Amino acid sequence: MSAPALSDFVLANTTLTPVPLVPEVLLHSAVEAMDLWELTDHDQPPFWAFPWAGGQALARHLLDHPGLVRDKKVFDLASGSGLVAIAAALAGADSVTANDIDPLSLTAVRLNASANGVSVTPLPGDQLDSDAQGADVVLAGDVFYDAEITALMLPFLTRAAARGALVLLGDPDRAHLPRDRFVRYGRYEVPVPLTLESTETRNATVWRI
Repeated sequence: MSAPALSDFVLANTTLTPVPLVPEVLLHSAVEAMDLWELTDHDQPPFWAFPWAGGQALARHLLDHPGLVRDKKVFDLASGSGLVAIAAALAGADSVTANDIDPLSLTAVRLNASANGVSVTPLPGDQLDSDAQGADVVLAGDVFYDAEITALMLPFLTRAAARGALVLLGDPDRAHLPRDRFVRYGRYEVPVPLTLESTETRNATVWRI
């Protein structure tokens, strides 16, 4: 799809609404995941169309502790809707890059950043072999949802921490989270879409490598 067609698709299938745990942020969000997933014809669910629990927890944490990102260069991995990236920008980050491999996600990031009056730079493509553009802070919300993805994400995040970046993760107790590698920063009870999580709330933790 062309860029205008991608924007039209996102706008036609979402409504701009406050994020439950982070009402300071508005997102173009969908109601029914399965119906939208069929329309996208993608292998993966439309991660860009919902405020996932791990991302909500991490976004809340950044807004409550803005010193973590204030005046820093920030890289948001697997950005989805851009929720975490937008929270970092609202918390005073000097620059924020939102990376995702899905063009619909990057379109949602642009629309959501504009709706919240912040500047976020969408970055396409697989960046897992990169150094996260030398960012001071690397963020990832809800990226440990299966074993294969965890195996891909973890080396990238570990390298960033090893070179001195602050690496923060938001995770709602996914089975593949390697807890022994992280230090817990905070824990939140997060409202979530019943159709996605089969429950109305999930506990989510913010971790640091």
